[in-house]
Amino acid sequence: MNVEISTPRTELVQRLSATPRGARLARRLTGGALATWGFPHDGDLSRTAQLLVAELAANAVTHGRVPGRDFELRLALLPGRNTLRIEVSDTRSDRTLRFLDGGLLDEHGRGLVVVQVLSALWGVTTRDVGKTVWAELPLSARRRPCPRRPAPEG
Repeated sequence: MNVEISTPRTELVQRLSATPRGARLARRLTGGALATWGFPHDGDLSRTAQLLVAELAANAVTHGRVPGRDFELRLALLPGRNTLRIEVSDTRSDRTLRFLDGGLLDEHGRGLVVVQVLSALWGVTTRDVGKTVWAELPLSARRRPCPRRPAPEG
């Protein structure tokens, strides 16, 4: 028996091109990984995780892009903490995250608000090159109460 094939993985790490196509692929990979791990593609966890990945990947591609460099998606099931951790890393460290005051008709400026509202906890970690924006979701249907603030860097 091939152990690598028969053992379910609880982590996905994938580098993707810092393009809109790479961001779309990150969302699709998230749905596929969660389905493989036993969370239905059309379930609340998968839908929420895919939306968070879409927002974080879009930010990485739009604001964290360095020509010729990829961004990285990391998903990790943490069953001991009943948590799914999502991380999107880019290679640009000269731009910090900021909340924009998006108007009702504006097409941009609400991505981090979506991340804040949907995640149980989120934050930013600096790296030697770039930064990682991460978010955590509970694996169960139970939601944590608002308000949520980003965790300190580190």
